[in-house]
Amino acid sequence: MRQSLSLMPMTDEVVAAVTDGSDGGDLGFHRLPGGFATLLARWSSAGPITYVEADYFGGAGGQRAAVWAGGVLVLGPLETPAKKRFSRSVSPISQALRRLGARKGLGEDECQAVGLDRHRSTDDWLSSSAG
Repeated sequence: MRQSLSLMPMTDEVVAAVTDGSDGGDLGFHRLPGGFATLLARWSSAGPITYVEADYFGGAGGQRAAVWAGGVLVLGPLETPAKKRFSRSVSPISQALRRLGARKGLGEDECQAVGLDRHRSTDDWLSSSAG
């Protein structure tokens, strides 16, 4: 990604490696592995880190994001309002990226600014990094 940010796709292998077997649903994410929030908090002592989920099909869906910094949850979890249109600049993912230091340019949101819009699925991100 751009602006010195990195992305770690949550593959089945990553989920299996980071879960502690507990319920990860306390923050409302669909795929957050049990115990991973604790690990993210620990990692954030070295710098802010975010966990995001986005699920869209045919224009419908939503996103959720949270940010940890200094070992604690500092933003969120934020969620898109159900069945409501919203500005891309106030989307949970854009807000999380801003908290990580992302800066947008004229006519773009933070997702575009950092290159998050390059791919629409985890598989596409994995394929692009294999080359």
